[in-house]
Amino acid sequence: MEVYAVQDKQKSLELIKGKQSIKRSVYKTKNFNLYYGDFHALKDINLSIAEREITAIIGPSGCGKSSFLKTLNRMIDLVPDVRMTGMISYQDTSIFSSDIRVEQLRTKVGMVFQKANPFPKSIYENVAYGPRIHGIRNRRILDEIVEKSLRDAYLWDEVKGRLQDNAYQLSGGQQQRLCIARSLSVEPEVVLMDEPTSALDPKSTLMVEQLLESLKERYTIIIVTHNMQQAQRVSDRTAFFLNGEIIEMDETKKIFSKPEDSRTEDYIKGRFG
Repeated sequence: MEVYAVQDKQKSLELIKGKQSIKRSVYKTKNFNLYYGDFHALKDINLSIAEREITAIIGPSGCGKSSFLKTLNRMIDLVPDVRMTGMISYQDTSIFSSDIRVEQLRTKVGMVFQKANPFPKSIYENVAYGPRIHGIRNRRILDEIVEKSLRDAYLWDEVKGRLQDNAYQLSGGQQQRLCIARSLSVEPEVVLMDEPTSALDPKSTLMVEQLLESLKERYTIIIVTHNMQQAQRVSDRTAFFLNGEIIEMDETKKIFSKPEDSRTEDYIKGRFG
């Protein structure tokens, strides 16, 4: 009887552990299509993005990576003549639903662009901008948010004595980390990154990659990158896009060691793109 009890307990622990390892999907897309006028840019995209992971989106230029990323927080709405069909859900609610305000979605889903785009303001005001927009006026609270966000972006120690300096005085790598801090200041759940290190030197790139590794403990991160080594270093899962289609998506280790589609293998080995 005791042996069976131990076995049952072990099975229960294994089941609990297995359930804990299953991550909830933050985004789901079903037969999603996007058109720029008559041009069919994204074709029947079906995928699921898990919470608190880094998902890399790879593929050659013009394959739809950035278009897909901008759709996730509806920045694509700002482009003229865009038409979309199919479904994208965020936290199990359609992002096109009347129940979701675009401003609310963009607060929950932050965006960091390829080129650092700090505001022409002080370092402090760049980070405090979002919280101020959301009604926070208490200086003590703003100070705490600014410090926490800069610490989270691995920037606090470099700028804590010059918070009133113009953000343009920072180096390129520091400006990009400031933009990440600005995104984090409103406590998003997801951070979208469109080639965030493509304009940075190797040292700054390494700092951003180390930052991503720490951020995924609290945030879901989706990163578009042309750098295959970067995708392998930082991501948990990788999606390969080609000609507006998703060819395959899997654990990053599997995509880069044993992809199912020959086109994926050809791309990651540099045979085209």
